[in-house]
Amino acid sequence: MGQKFILALPKGRILDQLLPILEKCDIIPEKAFFDHKDRGLRFQTNHENLDIIRVRAFDVATFVAFGAAHLGIVGSDVIEEFQYEELYAPLNLNIGKCRLSVAMPKDDPEKKNPKSWSHINVATKYPRLTRQHFANKGIQAECIKLNGAMEIAPSLGLCRRIVDLVESGNTLKANGLEEIETILEISSYLVVNKTASKVRQSEIQNWIKKFREALS
Repeated sequence: MGQKFILALPKGRILDQLLPILEKCDIIPEKAFFDHKDRGLRFQTNHENLDIIRVRAFDVATFVAFGAAHLGIVGSDVIEEFQYEELYAPLNLNIGKCRLSVAMPKDDPEKKNPKSWSHINVATKYPRLTRQHFANKGIQAECIKLNGAMEIAPSLGLCRRIVDLVESGNTLKANGLEEIETILEISSYLVVNKTASKVRQSEIQNWIKKFREALS
């Protein structure tokens, strides 16, 4: 038997939306996968030749791009931030929908006149997308890299602006922030390692077909 197929899945909210699609694809993880106390990262499935790894959303793209996983599910925000050449996204799963937005404190006077911005500090875990967005407006953005708790940065004086994922907007409101503009509308995609798609073409195409049929 050849090397096992590895499917990389993201932890968190997207996983709950993904489970019905996996079921339609006839992918059933072992029981330990559903145990929230289980700290395992790799799990067997009902397919002898297919294992699942459960990792952080940002890491799914890296595992697939570098060939440690053959397939993965990842948001378009991560795809656009990293822009890995070895990654391609053949299928939009239309789950995990949200947006990447710029936000500021509600009472900040600067938010009323963004044309006056020239050199700003922004807290985000999306430095490439953030810099690009503001550069397109002729604004130089210095990015302060945070992996979480972005919403508290302005109140602590770290910066006046953040760029983060927004779904309902409730977390922003709870921290006295307001959306200024949307950078990117986001959805989750099935992603594939390009080399694997050539070396194991029939298997890759079979799984792409199963996911596509699961969405129909």
